[in-house]
Amino acid sequence: MTRRPVLSRRTLLRAAGATVGLPLLDAMIPVSVRAAASAAPASPRRLVAIQTNMGILPQYFFPEASGTDYALTPYLEKLATHRNRMTVFSGVSHPDMTGGHAAEKTFLTGTPHPERGGFRNGVSLDQLAAEHVGGETRFPSLTLAMTNEGGKTLSYTRSGAPIPPDLSPRKLFEKLFVQGRPEETAANVEALRQGRSLLDFVGGQSQRLQRDLSTGDRQRLDQYFTSVRELEQRLHAAEAWEHRPKPVVSARAPEDVEDPMEFVRRTALMLDVIKLALETDSTRLVTLFIDTTVIHNITHHGNRPETLAELKAHEEGQFGALGSFLDQLAAAREGDANLLDQTMVLYGTCMGSANSHSNVNLPTLLAGGGFRHGQHLAFDAKNNYPLTNLFVSLLQRLGIETDTFSTGTGPMRGLEMA
Repeated sequence: MTRRPVLSRRTLLRAAGATVGLPLLDAMIPVSVRAAASAAPASPRRLVAIQTNMGILPQYFFPEASGTDYALTPYLEKLATHRNRMTVFSGVSHPDMTGGHAAEKTFLTGTPHPERGGFRNGVSLDQLAAEHVGGETRFPSLTLAMTNEGGKTLSYTRSGAPIPPDLSPRKLFEKLFVQGRPEETAANVEALRQGRSLLDFVGGQSQRLQRDLSTGDRQRLDQYFTSVRELEQRLHAAEAWEHRPKPVVSARAPEDVEDPMEFVRRTALMLDVIKLALETDSTRLVTLFIDTTVIHNITHHGNRPETLAELKAHEEGQFGALGSFLDQLAAAREGDANLLDQTMVLYGTCMGSANSHSNVNLPTLLAGGGFRHGQHLAFDAKNNYPLTNLFVSLLQRLGIETDTFSTGTGPMRGLEMA
């Protein structure tokens, strides 16, 4: 077998007095390098987005100094071991966001004025990402919540419809790792096929309408057909996953904590299962809505010292749970990196101050994911920088080519990829 020579990167084409440099070709790369690259696929990028809905005390979160030499605040002390793997933001919010508590449903969409009558939400960050990368895993995304109330979710479809969350760590564990009986698998497959048959019927009916429609309506119908085809593809992928065995893990299913006041323990259990889901590549996109309505009364603290102390203790517990989650991701190896290096963990809240129902200057941090961290990015506390620009950066890090998302018009200033 004749071995092809390796071309020089400086190889030129010369003709009729003109000289043209060649682009980088496979033939210019040594065979050993090409083989190594093909044998070592790039590790996938992942996103976990977490919101706590009652705000957090800003004086215990925001550092005074900006840049890399900031002093850790009481809450950030709980994440001290990950200082160089995280960026803290201040002076960020969603443009034109109003409504106090109503903003809890727009943390990942950035859709303005959620308190107004006739409000229609936009697509959430995770679901837009799932349209591009969700088909690579058994679960395109996981929508989770720690709440005793219905309707609490961070995830919204492209039409603005809320996606119901999984609420139980134990049931989530079973969904991820417990293999169903053959008859259950058959029933699931049949349900998926029925769904696809319905789409076929609706598509056929709709196509017959095209002849009598205006140009604008035909364009809208074409968009509809595209979404139907995409949904059919997702249903087909879901059917294929039903026939594949689920991952086997050594961890045991957690026992759910029912007491709503134990929301820190409940959250920690859910984060444990999320880590397993990421580690087994069962999904690459997760949202977690942490509902702390149970302590709503003390978020209106009126600066009373005893109330502030009680609230601070609860919130420090939340950051302790987040710190443990980051510890687990950092300890899990994935190739030459660790799971935290490959996972963007976004943590934030919809209110800068629950005491005043403010929706500006939102406490936010980002850990992991392959960015240049170790800094406090401080923007104008009065004229806030768009938080949705951060979402553009996250989408780009997932490999999605876009310069906009919701009210975001470009990637976040000052946040660079490693």
